[in-house]
Amino acid sequence: MTRHPRPLLALLVAVTAVASISARQAPAAAPADLDAWVQRAMTTFDVPGIGLAIVKDGAVVTAKGYGVRRLGAPDKVDAHTLFGIASNTKVFTATALGLLVEEGKLEWDGPVVRYLPWFQMWDPWVTRELTIRDLLVHRSGLGLGAGDLLWWPPSTYDRHQIARRLRFIRPATSFRSAYAYDNVLYLVAGEVIEAVSGQSWEDFVGARILAKVGMTDSNTRHSDANAAGNVAAPHARVDGVVRPVHPFDSDNTNAAGGINSSASDMAKWLMVQLARGRLADGSRLFSEATSRQLTTMVTPIPIGDPPPELAALKPNLRGYALGLGVQDYRGHKLVMHTGGLPGYVSRVLMVPDTNLGVVVLTNQESGEAFDSIAFHVVDHYIGAPATDWIDAYKAVRAREEAATAEAERTTAAGREAAPEPALPLARYAGAYEDAWYGRVDVRLEQGRLVIRFAHTPSLVGDLEAWRHDTFVARWRDRELRADAFVTFAFDADGRVERATMKAVSPATDFSFDFQDLLLLPVPDGAGARR
Repeated sequence: MTRHPRPLLALLVAVTAVASISARQAPAAAPADLDAWVQRAMTTFDVPGIGLAIVKDGAVVTAKGYGVRRLGAPDKVDAHTLFGIASNTKVFTATALGLLVEEGKLEWDGPVVRYLPWFQMWDPWVTRELTIRDLLVHRSGLGLGAGDLLWWPPSTYDRHQIARRLRFIRPATSFRSAYAYDNVLYLVAGEVIEAVSGQSWEDFVGARILAKVGMTDSNTRHSDANAAGNVAAPHARVDGVVRPVHPFDSDNTNAAGGINSSASDMAKWLMVQLARGRLADGSRLFSEATSRQLTTMVTPIPIGDPPPELAALKPNLRGYALGLGVQDYRGHKLVMHTGGLPGYVSRVLMVPDTNLGVVVLTNQESGEAFDSIAFHVVDHYIGAPATDWIDAYKAVRAREEAATAEAERTTAAGREAAPEPALPLARYAGAYEDAWYGRVDVRLEQGRLVIRFAHTPSLVGDLEAWRHDTFVARWRDRELRADAFVTFAFDADGRVERATMKAVSPATDFSFDFQDLLLLPVPDGAGARR
């Protein structure tokens, strides 16, 4: 065996140590084909622009933009372009509550009425038992999207009025027995933050989270998507064509989805979450105890069989934590969420045991685009077998679109060839009221029926006869993509007894919860009760 002089041996040890430290500090490179993969996904799924961030081992691997902010305009997406992150905001709200728990101003399992004495749900027992944790985990008994019509599309109700109207929404299941995604209880969580801290949700999150993380691009209001500057325009497929659409600009539910952010800023947020609350300067935004709360599953979510092309994504466990979803993938725990608004959808995904985070922001409504990119990145870092997620999601989307088209054809076939209402149109006209939404008017205007939701300016539609006592509300704002059946029922004396609604297409966003309405006539001469 050859012996080295001690000085040379010491030098070799020192060099090896430095190399080892450098190796730990230098994150593994992104997939070699990343740029080409993203471009292919954008082309396949008709996405004008994407913001992408990858963080690994406490460092930013990439934070960059692809494509354009707006179709037909030259401005490129870059690392600082803002996108609406929608429900990826929810973990910011959960984190804000966690900060107040750390300060002793809240308890996770303290009842909401301790902090908002006026708050009520349908069931008095649920009102008494509903906790701060319950606001975040989608197990209150409300149905999917219940109450969303109070704010979606933008309404004239303010957030306090929306929260007070939840008492009139009948539950779909018993308390804490089932998972059903909701937004309105995050609005209530925002009200709790304001009541306890003395700051609005927007000011608290802006000062206590965004500023401390260094998220200098980001803001906390839906309405800021209308601002000039480096902002991606939202796009959607309307009547078969992808085009710019008006951004959702109501600030009622900022606590559920109001943050606009960039790839650069979301990379900073991912690093804080993966560091379990530690900031870049070594100080803490939140404690490890809060981190455990945020990422520990509370509400189980039933697991179904995915399409065959996505079989590898089937988890063994799946559930919801505090503003984050939790499931497994190829032996790794994933902590993640999606966001969706008109013209914006996004994915935030973390793999804690490999210290990996990925965020994909888009300005078009294609979940296939963000997931085909996110899982390509995850597979690269965990050494999974190569899967062409773009082709897989393309096949799934084609089948889903075909199924939707067939469902719509079947529905259309049920329309009478020459539909004639059973009664003169004037008999359907009048003022109606739903217990939780409020007033809806049906008026005879220039020989046709028109429906107007009193608190939702964009929900104005022409009622077209369909069959018997059913009409279709064709909303004049075609960007809504939410035409709905309206069916009237009469009593023995031929007077309207009630009207019900449901979406025409299965592709309608679940936040148009028309099916939860029960419209009852307001007696002649009487005003709406609420």
